[in-house]
Amino acid sequence: MNLKRMFRNKGNGNDGSNGAVIHMSGITKAYDTGKIKVEALRGIDLTVEPGEFVAIVGPSGSGKSTLMNLIGCLDTPTSGDYLLRGERVSGLGRDQLADIRNRRIGFVFQNFNLLPQITAYENVEMPLLFGGRSRKQRKERVIELMDRVGLADRMHHKPTELSGGQMQRVAIARALAMNPDIILADEPTGNLDTSSGTDILSLFEELWQQGTTMLIITHDPAISKRAPRTVEIRDGLVN
Repeated sequence: MNLKRMFRNKGNGNDGSNGAVIHMSGITKAYDTGKIKVEALRGIDLTVEPGEFVAIVGPSGSGKSTLMNLIGCLDTPTSGDYLLRGERVSGLGRDQLADIRNRRIGFVFQNFNLLPQITAYENVEMPLLFGGRSRKQRKERVIELMDRVGLADRMHHKPTELSGGQMQRVAIARALAMNPDIILADEPTGNLDTSSGTDILSLFEELWQQGTTMLIITHDPAISKRAPRTVEIRDGLVN
């Protein structure tokens, strides 16, 4: 398999990003607990190109969860520069970051984060509602995605009526809804049995082969072995 991908929406290179999906330079994150200052990240440089499949690994307390929150625009850095598809996001406000999270980043979480009172169809539809898509557009997109993750016959079931692997597939379909720049997954197989976890990894690989940029935060060696690129973070620094 050819691991290289052609760049899409290539920038002019003036900011050093050269069309990268993610370009981080000198990123730090410090927390002031009142008594001590904790430096979770101490100068991260990270670039992810279009179409890459990257696993970010590291021990507990290494800073990988903090890095995920910054990449996903769930938090802001103390210092440094972060560009997402050439757009500087490190200094944006809360509403702007929320808009970026909905349009440009697809999240997949260990605990699925599905709304239990609504169907799989409605869970996948949610980002499209927030994105202002018409009813017809929403229906077409949800049906397409549920078929893509192999759950066309389960779309009207609620999460409580699905297995763990099926719930994660719904979460992946929801993550893809707005055709984001990147899929950001946090320990996506952590709550699954071995067989279901393997199926989810195969689905990630399939999406990657179709051109989706994948970034997975994990301590699972099965994921890091299958990812073409692994980034190790330790003591708040990329090794």
